[in-house]
Amino acid sequence: MNIIKKTIELPDGRVIEIETGKLAKQAAGSAVVKMGGTMLLATVTCATEVKEGTDFMPLTVDYREKYYSAGRFPGGFLKRESRPSDYEVLIARLVDRPIRPLWPSDFHLEVFVNIMLISAEKDIQPDALAGLAASAALASSDLPFGGPVSEVRVARIDGQFVINPGFEAGKKADLDLMVAATEENIMMVEGEMNEVSEHDMLEAIKFAHEEIKKHCRVQKELMHELGTDVNKRDYPHDEEDEALKTAVHEFCYSKCYELAGSAKPKHEREDGFAAIKEEFLATLTEEEQEAKGAMVARYYHDVEKEAMRNLILDEGKRLDGRKTNEVRPIWCEVDYLPCAHGSAIFTRGETQSLATVTLGTKLDMKEMDEVLIQDDQQFVLHYNFPPFATGEAKPQRSVGRREIGHGNLAMRALKPVIPTAPEFPYAVRVVSDILESNGSSSMASVCGGCLALMDAGVKIKKPVAGVAMGLITDEVNPNDRYAILTDILGDEDHLGDMDFKVTGTKDGITATQMDIKVDGLSYEVLEKALEQARQGRLHIMGEMLKTLPEPREDFKPFVPRMVQIEVASEFIGAIIGKGGETIQGMQKEFGTTITIEEVDAGNGTTKGVVDIFGTSKEAMDATLERIKGICAVPEAGQVYHGKVVSILEFGAFIEILPGKEGLLHVSEIAWTKTDKVEDVLKVGDEVDVKLLEIDAKTGKMRLSMRALTEKPEGYVEPRREARGPRRDRGPRREGERKGGNNNGPRKPRFESEEPKGSEPDVF
Repeated sequence: MNIIKKTIELPDGRVIEIETGKLAKQAAGSAVVKMGGTMLLATVTCATEVKEGTDFMPLTVDYREKYYSAGRFPGGFLKRESRPSDYEVLIARLVDRPIRPLWPSDFHLEVFVNIMLISAEKDIQPDALAGLAASAALASSDLPFGGPVSEVRVARIDGQFVINPGFEAGKKADLDLMVAATEENIMMVEGEMNEVSEHDMLEAIKFAHEEIKKHCRVQKELMHELGTDVNKRDYPHDEEDEALKTAVHEFCYSKCYELAGSAKPKHEREDGFAAIKEEFLATLTEEEQEAKGAMVARYYHDVEKEAMRNLILDEGKRLDGRKTNEVRPIWCEVDYLPCAHGSAIFTRGETQSLATVTLGTKLDMKEMDEVLIQDDQQFVLHYNFPPFATGEAKPQRSVGRREIGHGNLAMRALKPVIPTAPEFPYAVRVVSDILESNGSSSMASVCGGCLALMDAGVKIKKPVAGVAMGLITDEVNPNDRYAILTDILGDEDHLGDMDFKVTGTKDGITATQMDIKVDGLSYEVLEKALEQARQGRLHIMGEMLKTLPEPREDFKPFVPRMVQIEVASEFIGAIIGKGGETIQGMQKEFGTTITIEEVDAGNGTTKGVVDIFGTSKEAMDATLERIKGICAVPEAGQVYHGKVVSILEFGAFIEILPGKEGLLHVSEIAWTKTDKVEDVLKVGDEVDVKLLEIDAKTGKMRLSMRALTEKPEGYVEPRREARGPRRDRGPRREGERKGGNNNGPRKPRFESEEPKGSEPDVF
């Protein structure tokens, strides 16, 4: 085995190891990346033939976490890993996006990159190593990959930037970015922030890039030792016809340029571009069309792209007639759905989102059961993109990777402003259904979701808006001749050099996602793009707030209400009851939902958090009083409103608090004599009693009704009745003890003690 190992030292002294040549040697390339006890195996395989009709780079990236890596069993009936979770899909996308642009434009062989988490240390976040593992595997192969790349997480903790922090340290970060780059260029940025400034975000990207440069240099050393830096495999290249390419350009360019500047609606523009291509095809014979149709389509795509880009660079004019920094017309509406907890329509140009909000209990929270993450998500956002949104006639299938990624970005944008437990204990679900799309539907989801939250009465900290930015650069001088586009169209995203989404409040950025498709983009261009994005999102936010300036004062009448209280941990068992009998009984009796959990109270102690959820205020109040009663501690001297639960000959037992009973003796019912308890009380009667005392040893409680009334004047405590006449046994003998035997006078305990009955000394 030709095993090669390389090491990378992080700024804080931790070490990342790269090893190749030991595992999965039949793959085209493989590598193991290790940090601490965490290990990822990445493999690369490649098809040998191009599938017919393929004119793009068919790359598939999969990321899977093995439960054995952390010594855990998978959940579910089968107890084995199945389809990838949303978390795994999101990590796969983080690897896919920086790798995809780095292939030759005519490389169309299928490539599969598989990354597996095979060992997992508890506090190491493996997603920050996945991009490096994939790139190392590609570097060990002979595929014509234009890397290497690497990916790191940069977080700001206590004001300092940190590379690849652990799970616990990351919880304290106010900036959390994943940055991917080659040694020369930034390729991808994605993450969330707590209202961070544009300047601080740019500094974080620069800090991450400096670390990534080290990773790339180590991979180049690896490639040199393996010989993969020069020995690249040959692959089927696109057939070229320079004469045909020239003919397509001469026939189509001016027509495409004119159509691009006509500011026609999306579908008219698409039909117009398709018609230009058909016009050119009509100049060819049927045999030429059949033989060279795919080639014409490829050349025409390049002409269309060139015409649109030059229109923007030369005239500052866009496909829909807007200026480069202009946002499309916006209209919004809230409370559109009468039965939803909150709803909003956000429409910007030809992009429309129907956003809804549903509020639920803790039982409705999403449970995450990943290899290293077990948690409940209080807030989730789901994004749906049906085919009719773009006029496509095809069936709607399960949620795809793009939908999972867009939903995650919108969720990150809104998460920093969502109130959390215990102040706001609701589970919150936002759904964005895209009804029309022509660019930036994820940002429409952010804006629509924000309005829907305010319509639902959720007291968000600040409104959030989002905008998608684009970039068109000159191929020769990208940093000197360029145009930054605000609120891009779908075509501008497809034909442009950058897709840069930024969300935030008026005070700072909350989330971002950036994909760069051009080499050599300077930080000065990025800085200008961030500033233009800030102005764009503030404009959009102003339009949103014209519809609903702040959250509603209260929830809608049909929204279930929730009350949360804290109880001492020793009462959790009493609230639940034997086998859940008590809590289930309360839910059935009052028609409410009750959840309870034990949480850390600090100082090594715990406490119980009880949530009561229901639609009726009366039912919730009754449930709350019952639980408070269960947790209450009786105090001597206090007055309680109790219920008679049983009657005996000598008194009645009164339940003064749930599950807590005391004895009301017959003598404590009234100041006057009570012959029979039944004459005054019946089972089920409710009475006020005073707790006289609690037995320190047994905990038994003695109650009184008469203590709550005024004692009658001249009242004399009655003497107890005699037990009946003494059995006649004749005259008691001298010294005989009452109730004892008749063995004569009691003997003195000491010799000096006189017998009982003797005359006392007289002083």
